[in-house]
Amino acid sequence: MEFADEAVPIGELVDERRHLLDVAFWMLGSTGEADGVVDEAYQRWYALPGSEHGAIDAPRAWLSRVVGGICLERLARPGRRRRGGCAPEPADAAGERRRMLEREVSEVLLGALDALSPAERAAFVLNDVFGMTPRTVAAIVGRSESECAELAERARRCLRARQGRTATSLEQDAAVHGVREACAAQDAERLVVLLASDATAFFDGGGKVRAQIRPVHGPDRVARSLLTLLAPRARTTVDPHSVNGRTGLVVRYDRRVAAVISLDIADRCVVQVWVVVNPDKLRPWNRAAPGSPDDAGHGSAP
Repeated sequence: MEFADEAVPIGELVDERRHLLDVAFWMLGSTGEADGVVDEAYQRWYALPGSEHGAIDAPRAWLSRVVGGICLERLARPGRRRRGGCAPEPADAAGERRRMLEREVSEVLLGALDALSPAERAAFVLNDVFGMTPRTVAAIVGRSESECAELAERARRCLRARQGRTATSLEQDAAVHGVREACAAQDAERLVVLLASDATAFFDGGGKVRAQIRPVHGPDRVARSLLTLLAPRARTTVDPHSVNGRTGLVVRYDRRVAAVISLDIADRCVVQVWVVVNPDKLRPWNRAAPGSPDDAGHGSAP
């Protein structure tokens, strides 16, 4: 093939396949299925005519779209089996890494994802987990950008609703204040106690700030991320604020909202953290003149 001589650094090749495997795993919830999907995507890549192949400027993005499309097809199959019962994985380093990922991602979260429609799951995973652009998500899901945004929001509401007993206002306030104080004191032990054993943190940078691009799982790792993100800094404030109708945290830098954090509480523990640092999504929070009493208003964090 004409493109066979185009050398690519080995690290880039390994990272690309890992990325594709992670996308497929999050969409299907099975490491075995993820392997098959990624293999099929690469088969489609090598089956392209030379003229079409040469027109692809970003192979990784093209492969990501193909993986997303294949996963959507599998999710939509009637009677599709859920997680489990897949072919055994190869005994290699990559296989072990994916098994570790499967152990890290809680069964509660994977079960909640299984309850979503294929389109909702795809929109949520591609947008919230991997931070793909709205145009890319729309191309994979086959809906408009606005429809995909609504699908992702429905998925978020569903995930929150399945986390167990809804926290009372007092429990929500106590947990949020506890997280804020622990981060202000840089007290890792105190923060870990506030987090559920299967806590997950999602970061939405929209590709416009250097935020973490994948979710963080487990209390220790979530705590480290929050301690880093909310470490005391000059000209930075972290305050409790109404977010989506519940108490959350608003981070300001020079009086401008720089991050909005939602915390989902169940059984008095933080089970999910949603960190929005995407400037586009923060624009409604900063519409008022900087420094005015209602600088941030009572906005929402997608």
